[in-house]
Amino acid sequence: MSLPRFFLDNQVLAAETEEVFPLRLTCDDAKHARVLRLAPGEHVAVIDADRDYFECEIVDFSDEVPLVRIAQHQEALPDGPQIMLLQGLAKGDKMETVVRHATEVGVAAFVPLACARSIVKLDGKKAAAKTERWQAIAKSAAMQSGQMRIPEVSEPMTVRQAAEQLGGATAVLVCWEEAPQSASLREAIQGALLDTRTPAEDARIAVVVGPEGGLSEDEVQLLLDANPHASLVTLGPSILRTETAGIVAPALVLYELGGMGNATQSQRTTALEGVRDDDPVYKPPAIAQSFAAMFDEDETSQTVGCLIETPGADDE
Repeated sequence: MSLPRFFLDNQVLAAETEEVFPLRLTCDDAKHARVLRLAPGEHVAVIDADRDYFECEIVDFSDEVPLVRIAQHQEALPDGPQIMLLQGLAKGDKMETVVRHATEVGVAAFVPLACARSIVKLDGKKAAAKTERWQAIAKSAAMQSGQMRIPEVSEPMTVRQAAEQLGGATAVLVCWEEAPQSASLREAIQGALLDTRTPAEDARIAVVVGPEGGLSEDEVQLLLDANPHASLVTLGPSILRTETAGIVAPALVLYELGGMGNATQSQRTTALEGVRDDDPVYKPPAIAQSFAAMFDEDETSQTVGCLIETPGADDE
């Protein structure tokens, strides 16, 4: 049975000097811990502000936050391939559905796209509120599904703004209903890995899904021009809803890269015969440093202790 998982924004457990210390959860996470009825003796998984992974034992939970001791410090797994989903803004709660389930699948970052055919139009204030809501959903889904990090969620961008960020990606896969059935997602991925001499585990791939009305031809061309390894891909003959495509497409990409239960030694070691860690030719693409570099994170917006409530988080 997996342990309840919590992410810490402002606490580095290796720096704690006392054997028993308070686990500085946000208010919402502390409420969630109480809902779980965590009791002394039970263990929780904790990923701290340094992205170190710990298993902690609850010593006492009579105060606002639990007192814990470190049971063990575990080695974090490698990040593996990173998928960024550029999802066309969709009406109703479809965006929430995509963020929640694509996070469970393992998507590392989200860029909501304000497309020409998007029914939803968000001004600055509404966009900020929606982004905060999506970020809360991503965190909740990451905790529930046992992810090692919380996905980045940017504020909505235009297609042109997003395209300007994609030059260093290993590949850009544009899911378009008008793509020919021969536009194979597998071939696009393998071709990009070969051309860039990138092992599957180092791949940084952007997946683009349009809104209900689809992407316009101009938007498709902008995206194809954004990266030398951008390709149209098809998800098959079925007509998928935008929220379905936003979950299926990144799942298929992760599977092709050796994730989603498809890990074999050959896939996880390399996607290119002859490319090794000591190969002087191989250099990870620039975007491999981190998708987080795309977003200007405002450190002042980080939740500290129990001072800031996250709107809507109680709904999760």
